[in-house]
Amino acid sequence: MQKWRHVFKLDPNRKLSDLALKMVCTSGTDAVIIGGTDGITFENTFALLQRVKQYPIHCVQEISNHSAVMPGFDGYLIPSVLNTEQAYWIKGAHFEAIQKYGHLIPWQQIALQGYVILNPDAKVSRLTKCDTQLTPQDITAYAQLCDQLFRIPIFYLEYSGTYGKVEMLKAARKGLKQSRLFYGGGITTEEQAKDMAAWADTIVVGNLIYYHVERAMNTVKWVKETPLRKGE
Repeated sequence: MQKWRHVFKLDPNRKLSDLALKMVCTSGTDAVIIGGTDGITFENTFALLQRVKQYPIHCVQEISNHSAVMPGFDGYLIPSVLNTEQAYWIKGAHFEAIQKYGHLIPWQQIALQGYVILNPDAKVSRLTKCDTQLTPQDITAYAQLCDQLFRIPIFYLEYSGTYGKVEMLKAARKGLKQSRLFYGGGITTEEQAKDMAAWADTIVVGNLIYYHVERAMNTVKWVKETPLRKGE
C-alpha cells in the first residue's frame, strides 16, 4: 500500500468480461481493490476474487458489507466516512462487524481509510448522507483530523464517478504529514490523470474500466510517469 501509485477498483456487482479482467490484471497497476456500494454479496465477491487470483496481482477487499467478507485476500481496507453526521458510517458498522467477527479478524492485514466523499449525486454519498458542500479549508481540516488526530493511514478523497477539483487535492495535501492521499473519481483523459497524480499518492480508477477498458489501461502509464508534488 505504501508504494501504490495506481490501482484499479473492481465492483463485484458489475459485469466484466474475461478479456477486460485480463487487461486489468496484467496492466502494470500496483493492485486491484474489490469492493462497491450496493449489491455486494459473499457470492459475487467470491466469484470475482477467484477470477482475479488467476493472475499474480496484489488483491485487497474494500469492505462495505461485512457479510461479504472472506479469507483469501492479500489485505482489507475499511472505510470510515469522515464528512457525515451519521455515526453508523464513521464507526457503527465497524463496531457491528467486530462484535460478530472480532475473534476472526486478521488485524495485521487491515488498514483504515478516512473517506471524504464530495459527489452529492453518488450512491455512496446518498447512502451515508455526506456533507459535500465543503471548502478547501474544510478539506485541509479533515486531512489533519485523519492524519494528526485519528492517525488513519489513508485519507481518501472520493468523487465517485465525477471528476473532481485539483484545488481540493492540494488542500488535502496541505493537511497531511503521514497519511497516504488516495484520489478516486471520473478520470478519463491523460490531462486529468496527470493533474490528479501530481498531488495524490495513489490514483484509483474504477468506472472507466466498465465503459472504456482500453483507455482505463492507459491511466496506468499516465499516472506512473507523473512526478508527485508535495507542495506548491
